[in-house]
This record gives sequence, C-alpha cells and structure tokens, in this order.
Amino acid sequence: MIALLSSLAFAAPAIGEPAPDFTLTDLDGNTVTLSEHADEVVVLEWFNPGCPFVVYAHGDDGPLQKAALNAVENDGVVWLAINSGAPGKQGHGVEKNKAAATDWAMQHPILIDEDGTVGQLYAATTTPQMVVVDHGVVTYYGALDNAPRGRVEGKGEYHGHLTTALAETKAGTPISVATTKPYGCSVKYE
Repeated sequence: MIALLSSLAFAAPAIGEPAPDFTLTDLDGNTVTLSEHADEVVVLEWFNPGCPFVVYAHGDDGPLQKAALNAVENDGVVWLAINSGAPGKQGHGVEKNKAAATDWAMQHPILIDEDGTVGQLYAATTTPQMVVVDHGVVTYYGALDNAPRGRVEGKGEYHGHLTTALAETKAGTPISVATTKPYGCSVKYE
C-alpha cells in the first residue's frame, strides 16, 4: 500500500526554484491561486480522505492535525490541501472531502484537482505528500515525517520533516533536510 517515488513522466520542482503556479477550486467553489500567496509561506499537502495514512495523520492527535493548526494559527502559514484524485477513485468527491474536513476539524481549504494537472506539475505520488513554498520558492519536498501511520521507519528516532522545515523557514535558516522520500497511498490519478 505504500507508494514511493518511481519512474514518473513528470519531475518534482527543484528546491530553490520558483514554485509552479496554479489555480484550483476549493470545496465551496472559490478559486485559489498559489501566486496570490507569493509573500507568504505556503504548505501544499496532497490529500485523500480515504487513504489510511491521511486518516491517521489527520485523526485524533495525528501529526498533520497538530502541524496544520499550529502553522496556520501561530505562524501565519497558508495551508492548502490538494486532492488530485480522479472521478470514481478513492477519496474523490466534494461531499467526501467536506465530511473529512468536518470530522477532522480542518481549518484550511481542500482544493480539487480531479484532472491531476497540479499533482503532476508537482510530481505528487503519495498522500500525504508535502511541499513548502517560501515566498514563491520551493524549500521542502517530501514526507511529513519518518513515521508512516505513527511507526518510525527502522530503529531510528522520530523526525518531523515538515515541522523542522517550517521551523527553519520561520527562523530564516537554511532547510537542513530539503527533500525526503514521501510515503503513503498512491495519488489516484485517472
């Protein structure tokens, strides 16, 4: 069930390069354009409410629930969840996504990318998959942490890759680990 980056026909945006711009619609029909947030820090989270990794991460005391609330409320970060699932695929549909947003008390928008254009633009392969954009520039790309569904990979210590990248961004210091291998369910493209 874990999908990893593989031989994709599209490449991830390079660290230190401008983030590819996009416009998507949220669950209420409002359009959101990344470049409208060019003077802010933005987290892009690939999202699928049917994915067990996302369910864990956003569920009770999940690391994404805490990270998103803290980043948005305390640090002024713009957080955008993106569902690139195609019609008829797991986690697709406005009502399913609205129910998940309510159940998990999500306070940030979920954007619909059902043709997968934005997902492919960012080489999104898994849910959750994270990208940090600092004032229009990609600074982090990869996994939420090293603990799929709460279990640390191998015998190492827990590393909150996204949390660390956001803290370093806020401090104005270089990102110590700018890319990691994302894990989770595959993005359900057509």
